[in-house]
Amino acid sequence: MAQITIRSEDGPRRERRRQPLGGVPTGRATAASLVQDELRRAILSMEAVPGSALVEKELTARFGTSRTPVREALIRLKEEGLVEIFPQAGTFVARIPTEAIPEAVFIRQALECATVDLVARIATTDAIGLLDAAIARQHEAFEAGEQESFHIADEDFHEALAMVAGYPGIWKIAHAAKSQIDRCRRMTLPVPGRMAMVIREHLSIVDAVRRKDAPAAVAAMRKHLGTLLPDLVHLKAEHPDYFA
Repeated sequence: MAQITIRSEDGPRRERRRQPLGGVPTGRATAASLVQDELRRAILSMEAVPGSALVEKELTARFGTSRTPVREALIRLKEEGLVEIFPQAGTFVARIPTEAIPEAVFIRQALECATVDLVARIATTDAIGLLDAAIARQHEAFEAGEQESFHIADEDFHEALAMVAGYPGIWKIAHAAKSQIDRCRRMTLPVPGRMAMVIREHLSIVDAVRRKDAPAAVAAMRKHLGTLLPDLVHLKAEHPDYFA
């Protein structure tokens, strides 16, 4: 099996919002959380591909910590279904569970279709501006060929919908349910035309919201989130070792 070395970016990388360090407790718990967050990011972005070995010694050197926080982080990631630990054999990035994808898509559709239904009924001009801004950032990333920035703007768009609806917790639930989906989505981004298609789908959703056409907004969201299932067949054919 391939052994993973988490690479450093050649240039500056736009990152998700970072919390201020002031007031954050230090110690083993924090170290484990930091390792967990960085490894999760690498796994979900497919920087750490399914089946790759996660070597404790290398991870402790990379993160400049002892083995205990690394082990705690790996155990937490195992509980998330992102890591597999085999006694005497090693620790590996978990393969994507094929059977879990349709359920994850169903959960996300249920949550986000209900969200956009409400948004289409109550969205103000300012609220729609938040959605337009997220799409504008996606377009900028698309033009620059920056897949990581594109993904972040995509997440911002869906999070903004939950914020506009007045139920930010919906996005937290959806976000937790879609970790396996994210790995598949990241594999589709390099496909020619994929990022442009996502932008068109987001524009369709916002257009329906702007017209206060809730049924159309729901239909556009359901179509947008359902595109992954047909892709799954092709992804498995191209990368059979990535799936379980």
